[in-house]
Amino acid sequence: MSLPRRLLCVITDEQSDPVELARMALEGGAGMVQLRRKTASGRELYEWALRIQELCREHQALFIVNDRLDIALAMKADGVHLGQQDLPASAARALFDPGAMIGVSVSSAAEAAKAAEEGASYIGVGHIFPTFSKDKPSEPIGTAAIRTIRKAAQLPVIAIGGIDHDNAAEVIRAGASGIAVISAVSDSSDPVAAARELVKRIRQ
Repeated sequence: MSLPRRLLCVITDEQSDPVELARMALEGGAGMVQLRRKTASGRELYEWALRIQELCREHQALFIVNDRLDIALAMKADGVHLGQQDLPASAARALFDPGAMIGVSVSSAAEAAKAAEEGASYIGVGHIFPTFSKDKPSEPIGTAAIRTIRKAAQLPVIAIGGIDHDNAAEVIRAGASGIAVISAVSDSSDPVAAARELVKRIRQ
């Protein structure tokens, strides 16, 4: 399974109904939905995952589970996204179907190269700009880092962190294959329109 270029990935937040947010994001043209809810139980995640996966299939979009490899495997998601403190990509790769998508969050060329060596399908690079969606102890790495990190991994890059309508095109021009957003869609008064505008910006 390959990652489409100029992809919009919408990540669910900690407050919204994840299924409803996914539905609106997909209606707006998102090509990937990532289910992320740190505070949810395994049962909640599984039930949400089944419903979101169905929506993604209707829209021919990818469905990824954040962190929880067990949930991703149980409902045969398209893949899983792992952080630096999660299981290594090689462990996930050994359990998943060969074509499954395995994303790894990185913020440096060294982390990117390691992710590639361990079998990642793509890397999530960030945070690019200041963001309030997650607590970040480190400074933003900026768009200049995208090309360097992509070269180190030789993998598609999904950029994340503070990306919105104003800077989405800049991120693509810097070498990212796609963008991942949380608040740019979830905090909008019209998530469908917000997703649609982001798709427009990154495809221009």
